[in-house]
Amino acid sequence: VKFNNCASNKGVLYETNSLDFKVRADGTLYAAHHLQVPSKQLILVVTAWDPQTLGRWEAMVRFLVAEKSQHNGHKPKGRKALPGELVQQQSDTLLPWRQHQSANGLRRQKRDWVIPPINVPENSRGPFPQQLVRIRSDKDKEIHIRYSITGVGADQPPMEVFNIDPVSGRMYVTRPMDREERASYHLRAHAVDMNGNKVENPIDLYIYVIDMNDNRPEFINQVYNGSVDEGSKPGTYVMTVTANDADDGTTANGMVRYRIVTQTPQSPSQNMFTINSETGDIVTVAAGLDREKVQQYIVIVQATDMEGNLNYGLSNTATAIITVTDVNDNPPEFTTSTVKATGWCRAEQPQKGVRTSVLITQDLTRSLMGQAGSRNWGGMGLPTTTCTHSHFSFSQPKGPREKIRCFAAAVDYEMNRAFMLTVMVSNQAPLASGIQMSFQSTAGVTISVTDVNEAPYFPTNHKLIRLEEGVPTGTVLTTFSAVDPDRFMQQAVRYSKLSDPANWLNINATNGQITTAAVLDRESDYIKNNVYEATFLAADNGIPPASGTGTLQIYLIDINDNAPELLPKEAQICEKPNLNVINITAADADIDPNVGPFVFELPSVPSAVRKNWTITRLNGDYAQLSLRIMYLEAGVYDVPIIVTDSGNPPLYNTSVIKVKVCPCDENGDCTTIGAVAAAGLGTGAIIAILICIIILLTMVLLFVVWMKRREKERHTKQLLIDPEDDVRDNILKYDEEGGGEEDQDYDLSQLQQPETMDHVLNKTPGVRRVDERPIGAEPQYPIRPVIPHPGDIGDFINEGLRAADNDPTAPPYDSLLVFDYEGSGSTAGSVSSLNSSSSGDQDYDYLNDWGPRFKKLADMYGGGEED
Repeated sequence: VKFNNCASNKGVLYETNSLDFKVRADGTLYAAHHLQVPSKQLILVVTAWDPQTLGRWEAMVRFLVAEKSQHNGHKPKGRKALPGELVQQQSDTLLPWRQHQSANGLRRQKRDWVIPPINVPENSRGPFPQQLVRIRSDKDKEIHIRYSITGVGADQPPMEVFNIDPVSGRMYVTRPMDREERASYHLRAHAVDMNGNKVENPIDLYIYVIDMNDNRPEFINQVYNGSVDEGSKPGTYVMTVTANDADDGTTANGMVRYRIVTQTPQSPSQNMFTINSETGDIVTVAAGLDREKVQQYIVIVQATDMEGNLNYGLSNTATAIITVTDVNDNPPEFTTSTVKATGWCRAEQPQKGVRTSVLITQDLTRSLMGQAGSRNWGGMGLPTTTCTHSHFSFSQPKGPREKIRCFAAAVDYEMNRAFMLTVMVSNQAPLASGIQMSFQSTAGVTISVTDVNEAPYFPTNHKLIRLEEGVPTGTVLTTFSAVDPDRFMQQAVRYSKLSDPANWLNINATNGQITTAAVLDRESDYIKNNVYEATFLAADNGIPPASGTGTLQIYLIDINDNAPELLPKEAQICEKPNLNVINITAADADIDPNVGPFVFELPSVPSAVRKNWTITRLNGDYAQLSLRIMYLEAGVYDVPIIVTDSGNPPLYNTSVIKVKVCPCDENGDCTTIGAVAAAGLGTGAIIAILICIIILLTMVLLFVVWMKRREKERHTKQLLIDPEDDVRDNILKYDEEGGGEEDQDYDLSQLQQPETMDHVLNKTPGVRRVDERPIGAEPQYPIRPVIPHPGDIGDFINEGLRAADNDPTAPPYDSLLVFDYEGSGSTAGSVSSLNSSSSGDQDYDYLNDWGPRFKKLADMYGGGEED
């Protein structure tokens, strides 16, 4: 098979709808294994698809299978059944899995059948489901078999187009088919037993949808536009119309034929055009096309399938608009032979590429008989002149008798005040054959140039001068003057500064003389690569005023005006001489030859400098500073060094380098103590600092101990009772009786306010707090009954609680209410005078009714003799 996707078939893959055949990358179709084809023809669908664009293309391949002789050398008699006929056998049953009996009685498995394709017509009216074929295995006589089908149209989208009876093996189509939606289906038939075990190998089923003529031809465009030159000969190609039919193109259903239905207008003949019935090419069939008579034809084209059979085929129409184009049979012509024009031009000193239009005031037109806008009508102006004609070009008119515009570039009034031009106009296309006329026309044009005010300009822009830095203020540097190109205008030019970053320059407003306003310093930040730039403006007094700019570049030559500076400013060295030295160099703001080589030396005053230190020269830019003596006490020393450059005259500078001398370890690095000592602190100072630190730490420790002791003393002072007996926000334990009178060793007066008793004396008679010691006359309490009632104690406690709640002098927190004070002169006797009796005449069972607080007493006295 051959395929072309217009991209050299890169990455295109092939596949077939059969597992028995495969396609190589070059399109070769081959059998995947040894197989036997039972029919005379075999139809396959080959698909080419592009993985990148996901495009898919299908083609049908039909094989004609040659008959092969039997083993005995005799050809089978009669005619083999065609694929369509095999499906429609009398039994309507296919036995793809057939078992054969061998001569010795053993059963051997033959090779599986290749089922011929099943053809199903599209647009069938049913009824549905409609049976297609029955598939069965000859093993169904021995065991129960279940049949199923898989593939696109069965268990893959579109779903349930085909189904099969699992018992009988009859396969059905469930709805009408549409070949334009899908032309073929590849299914696989399976046979399993009741347990789902495979009984037979799967069999391929190919179902092809037979095409019906159910689609009309469709034109790609409803309106086609074409053109043909007037006077064309018969057989001249005009255009091509195309219609596509969605039906099968290999059958008559998709074979389209074309014909012309009508032509408007029918002049000079009703059949000016004809169409190729197969390709759709429209050509001229008669002579006499004349644009001046008929400029356009409208042709109705009909496309019919069924190879153009109007009785059975389906048709569609489209419109073809054919325009008759003009040919060059009329030359251009000027209406006047001479033209005088006045105009203006701003481009006497134009920018590059600027073109200025000069409008011609007189008519300079062409008279053409051709079609406006066509190649035959459009003229091409070819100007020729005796002086600088290359400055001008001419526009192309867009309509008949339109004015032509002239474009000028770089016209200078001071050079040429007028131009004499000869303009020649001709068609872009040559005259048609047989025309005996001149193909061009000429006219003379006189153009006058109007003078305008042009800006002054500096002849030497970016002017460069050279001088030494440091020239005094008021020095004349140069004259930077501009030129006014308007020689015929009496104008004055004035100068001014436009850009002077350091404000170093002045310019004379009349003659452009440049003088210094300050000392020029090459080492300034305004200098770039030894060059200082300033921009000046030159303006005239014309109408309107015009101005131009110029740039002055001053190259400053270096002089030795900067002394060298020593580097580094600080260094570190060991107190004993060793390999540890200090490398020193110098930095100079000047440039060569006013820099190195440098001279490094120690001053003679003070004498201790040369006594303790020495300098060793390494090269022209570097030297080494080291100790001269064997030991120098640790500390910071200021070592003065004289550095001299190589300028003319040379300049020197005395720089001081701070050297830290410190004790070093075996690696030549300063130790920690040595670094401190080198900072300028002696041993005594270090000891004093350590003593101060120890004293400070001791004071802090004493303060912490004092705070802890004070906190402990504050907690040991008890205001009311021990913390373990404090009832505020604590759990109260009611199952402990305490230690008797030993447990009451506390000062009850702490619960009262002894400073003043007015709040107690002034209380109104009635309920009072029973946790206070009474002041004044004490009330007489009623004598309790001999046998107390359980409610008496409850009432007693409630009275005390109510008195405490209503007391405004009570503390704002929960406090202990003490009820064991009975007062003096109580009518009750001492509790200790009571004697217990075991005679049993006293009943203490009521103690059990007083609650858990009296449980211990109930156990002691209410138990009888057993206790």
